[in-house]
Amino acid sequence: MFWTEENDEQEQFAIPENVLDVVFAVQDCPCLPAEHAYSLSQALHDALPWLYEEERVGVHPIYGAESGNGWQRPADPDAPIYLSRRQKMTLRVPRERVEDAMQLSGSTLEIDDGYSLTVGEAKTRPLSDLPTLFARNVATEPGLSEEAFLARVAEELRELDVQVKKMMASIERDIRTPDGPLHTRGLMLADLKPEDSVRLQETGLGSHRKLGCGLFVPQKGIKAV
Repeated sequence: MFWTEENDEQEQFAIPENVLDVVFAVQDCPCLPAEHAYSLSQALHDALPWLYEEERVGVHPIYGAESGNGWQRPADPDAPIYLSRRQKMTLRVPRERVEDAMQLSGSTLEIDDGYSLTVGEAKTRPLSDLPTLFARNVATEPGLSEEAFLARVAEELRELDVQVKKMMASIERDIRTPDGPLHTRGLMLADLKPEDSVRLQETGLGSHRKLGCGLFVPQKGIKAV
């Protein structure tokens, strides 16, 4: 019998550490407004003035539960979402900025009127070479069809030299900003090569990564998305 596993290449691939996730514990923050991407970004910029100078920095929004036991995420952007005691806040930063980012520990961020967050201890987490990635928000134009959105994504991936075999668009959302709503759409990619998976996590896709757009996180499979 001759048997070749498809993941042989993945097992041999050494994940570079050019970009890392810095994962912070969240303290003294029982809840946040459902829409907080812009205010979180601004609070981080106030605490880390160098943040916007770094193109590879991404800010992962802090998400409460999407659903559970019949509970659904509130449609009202000002409604509170409740956080668990194990909630984390994650920044994606180039390796040379890891120590700078860790200076956040111990500080308090004023996220929005009446909401604050104390930043706890930080740990680094390497990127993943899993073949399935998911971005909750990718910046796009309102009214763009799913087919047009995926065609645009495919072109941007070709420019990044990322070979994609499977793509699926998901929920459309708006991020509230002072300049008006920023329209986004979720995106799942599957069957990526290990090096393409890491490259896409390093570079992100599209604009507004400080608002959590274009940031990919690994998934163990399509069903998880």
